[in-house]
Amino acid sequence: MRYVFACFLTGQVNKSEVECLIKLFNTLVAESSNRFAAVGFDRNMFRDTLHSAFGMTDDMIMDRVFRTFDRDNDSCISVVEWVEGLSVFLRGTLEEKIKYCFEIYDLNGDGYISREEMFQMLKNSLLKQPSEEDPDEGIKDLVDIALKKMDYDHDGKLSFMDFEKAVRDENLLLEAFGPCLPDIKSSMAFEQKTFRETRKL
Repeated sequence: MRYVFACFLTGQVNKSEVECLIKLFNTLVAESSNRFAAVGFDRNMFRDTLHSAFGMTDDMIMDRVFRTFDRDNDSCISVVEWVEGLSVFLRGTLEEKIKYCFEIYDLNGDGYISREEMFQMLKNSLLKQPSEEDPDEGIKDLVDIALKKMDYDHDGKLSFMDFEKAVRDENLLLEAFGPCLPDIKSSMAFEQKTFRETRKL
């Protein structure tokens, strides 16, 4: 199987863990009354899974995660995309996570994270304070700070090279424009439940 082999080569998940992910996928698909269920997850089913398994709530981020997992752009997450996506999502190397996060933040897919994309992501992910007169001004300030810190070639947008260098210099910048990876607690809980309980089925 291609996906077992691909995930094996990267060392992210072992054979029994891949099998557990496949079992979970099949269980979730079988529980769905969705028209895509025969082939995989549609956007809503995937978002429900992200929310229940990892506590993700940001609609924009969840849509971007869906698009990143959906490699063939058929609006459905297949079992191969599920296993490969979760391998990076849960246990990816720093390089893989940098590519993943960049893809999430590059909203229009042009190979850059523009000032407008940063603004949109930050506006979406930050809590709004009722006392603020113009919260957009604070977000614009954050975008300016991000560009000063991360835009190494000073062209007013982040290329993959800018983003990668900034994250390698300061790992905390990986999710600078919104949380798009699971936190350690939810990731460990998912792995424990999936890789231990699914084996018992």
